[in-house]
Amino acid sequence: MNEHEKKMIAPIVVTILVILYYILYFGLLIYAVPGIFKVIIGIIPLIFAGLMIYVCIQRINEIKGGEEDDLSKY
Repeated sequence: MNEHEKKMIAPIVVTILVILYYILYFGLLIYAVPGIFKVIIGIIPLIFAGLMIYVCIQRINEIKGGEEDDLSKY
């Protein structure tokens, strides 16, 4: 396992944990809310999950491109 692959583990793990948190939290919220609000509340975690996956893919591309420490630019 090279150095770039080791640096990709953390963003992937964090993405998975946050998505699981959203699913659990909003799943419990959907259970507690009556009526049409269930549909609206059900869409929110899907949007959050999609955004998290998009950000994770961007971060992996940065790591592959050699920009591991992008904060050092500022």
